[in-house]
Amino acid sequence: MHARPDVPVRLIVIDDHPLFREGVGSLIARTDDIELVGHGATGHDAIRLVRELHPDIILMDLHMPDLDGIRATRTITATDPHVKVIVLTMLDDDESVFAAIRAGARGYVLKGAERGSLLRAVRAVAHGEALLGGAIAKRVLDHLATGTARPEPETTRPQPATARPAADSPASGATDTDIARLTPREQEVLSLIATGLRNHDIATRLFISERTVGNHITSIFRKLQIADRTQAVIRGRQAALHHRPEP
Repeated sequence: MHARPDVPVRLIVIDDHPLFREGVGSLIARTDDIELVGHGATGHDAIRLVRELHPDIILMDLHMPDLDGIRATRTITATDPHVKVIVLTMLDDDESVFAAIRAGARGYVLKGAERGSLLRAVRAVAHGEALLGGAIAKRVLDHLATGTARPEPETTRPQPATARPAADSPASGATDTDIARLTPREQEVLSLIATGLRNHDIATRLFISERTVGNHITSIFRKLQIADRTQAVIRGRQAALHHRPEP
């Protein structure tokens, strides 16, 4: 997590349109807390630049030649978990949204969004938050509420032999068994994560230290077999919906 306010967030941009990369570069150049350290045009460029430049955040397009953004995101988040990926794309279809979340993206911002939205996403993700654009977040919650979240196509998401069943994936409903693995305090922390609170705010709300909050979150991730805060937000909101009393 990038937690030093005196050090700029190190950012790379991966997009196969040079004019778009230049536009993002111009926007970042006007900030003091974000530094553009590199850019590329393919998913392979992204993987290489992570090794060479050690960025904090990647702005990642989805549809690119050679290696697409979903597969590149999955590779990077698996091998370099300290690097956070924000998907920046024109695509807002359900398949793309859920595929990006499953791949480990911490943010999803549409290219048509206002410039301030992009900067807010970078700063939020740099501080350990997950950020989906307003329209995207609504779509995710709508799908969770109706139970119609679309699975990622098998052609782009190969399942290892030890993978959990699809019905127990982060984009499907959280079951009573899942939540029962958590202690009451862990359930409380998970519910606060789902509301968008950061560790500091959770610690203040529960009158515990940030270190204790971090320990609870580590335990939650292990018990629910999830990899990041984005999945925790989804699981927490699923649990709230799952346990919501019938009208």
